[in-house]
Amino acid sequence: MLMLEGIKVLDFTQYLAGPTVGRLMAEMGAEIIKIEIAPNGDASRGIPIVKKPGRSGYFIQQNRGKKSLCLDLKKEGANQIVEDLIKKVDVIVENFGPGVMEKKGWDWKGVQKINPSVVMASISAYGRESTLSHKTGYDWAAQAYSGLMHMNGERDGPPLPVGIGIADIGSGVHAFSAIGYALFHKLRTGRGQWLDISMVDSMFHMHDVSLQGYSLTDGKWRPFRQGAHHELIAPFGVFRGPSGYIVIMSLQPQWENVCEAIGRPELKDHPSYLTAADRGKQQNEIIRIIETWMESFEDNNAVMEHLEKYRVPAAPVMDPVDAINEPYFHSRGMVRNIEDPVLGPLTIPGFPLKFSDQPEVLDLEAPTLGQHNREVVGDLLGYKKEAIDDLEKIGALFSKDV
Repeated sequence: MLMLEGIKVLDFTQYLAGPTVGRLMAEMGAEIIKIEIAPNGDASRGIPIVKKPGRSGYFIQQNRGKKSLCLDLKKEGANQIVEDLIKKVDVIVENFGPGVMEKKGWDWKGVQKINPSVVMASISAYGRESTLSHKTGYDWAAQAYSGLMHMNGERDGPPLPVGIGIADIGSGVHAFSAIGYALFHKLRTGRGQWLDISMVDSMFHMHDVSLQGYSLTDGKWRPFRQGAHHELIAPFGVFRGPSGYIVIMSLQPQWENVCEAIGRPELKDHPSYLTAADRGKQQNEIIRIIETWMESFEDNNAVMEHLEKYRVPAAPVMDPVDAINEPYFHSRGMVRNIEDPVLGPLTIPGFPLKFSDQPEVLDLEAPTLGQHNREVVGDLLGYKKEAIDDLEKIGALFSKDV
C-alpha cells in the first residue's frame, strides 16, 4: 500500500507554491484532483520553457500524477461540481489571491459547512490572517520581506534574491508537512482543520542566528550578508579552485585537518590562528593561503580527493546541469528522466523523501487540460453520461490536448 493511497486531494493551486504540495503527495500515492479554470488552466502552462503552447516543462514538473478537471466557473453547473467534490475529499489546497475563495464561499468558513472533517491548507504570501493579508506577493517579495534577501549577497553589495523559487517551494513543503500532521490529528480526533501557511513565515523561521544574536547582544550585533565567507570563522566559505569553486567549512575540530591537508602543520599552533575568532580576524590571509595551495592541483576533482583524505568538510559548487551526470544524484534517484506524452523526454529533479515502506518510484504523467473531466465527474461524483454531455456542450467542462 502506498503511503497516501486512498487520500483524495482537491487542488485549487497554480504556479509553484501550491502545486508543490500536490506534487509531493502524488509521489506518495494520493489522488490529486486539480481544478483548472477554462480556457487556459494553470497559468504555469505558459511559463517558459514552452515547446508547445499550453504545455511547459514547468507545468509538467510540478503537476505529474494529478488529474485535471477544467471548469468554466461562470457556467451553470460548474460550481456545483466543485461543491460535490468538497464533500468527497480529505484535503483541500489553495493558493489563490486574497478574497477569491471567499467570493465563492469556498474559504474555510464555507468549506466547513460542506465537509466539517476536511483538512484545508491555504498558502499565501503574507498569511490569510495577518495585517498584510490583503497584499498579493510572489517568491521574491517573500524573500525580501522575510529578511532572507537581506542576508544574501556580497558584504558591500546590494541584497540579492536566491536564484531559485525557494520561498514558493519552501512554503509548499511547509504546507505538505502540516497536512500530514493534520491528517494524523484527524485520525485521533475525527476533526478537520485549517492550515494558514505564509510564504514570509516559512522563510522567516529559517533565520538561525539573526534574531537571537541581536537580542543576546542587546542590539550590538546586527545580522548582515556575509558574501562568500563567514564573517566570524575561517576557513569557512567559497574558495576559487583550479577549475571552479569549492566550499571549505572548518570549525575548531577540523582546523588541524586543514593545516595538515594544505601542508602547513605549523599553522595549527600559530598564535594568530588558535581559535575560530582569531582565524576570523585573519580571514583574508587564510583565504590567500588556501587559494594559492589549490593552484598546485590540476582541477577541482584533485583538490576534493586530497581534502577527503584528511576529512576536511568540503564540496564543489555544482552547476545544476553538471549534477545531471554526477553519480551521487543518480544513486539517490534525484535525477529523473521522464517521457511526457506531449513534449517527449525531459529531465527533472527526483523525489527527495525516502521511505523504507515505499521504495518504488511511481511512473507519473502531467495531465492535459481537462483530461480527467469525465473520470472525475462521472466515476467519482456519479454524474450520468447525458449530464456530462450537457456540461460539455455549454462549456462548463472544458478540455484541450495540451
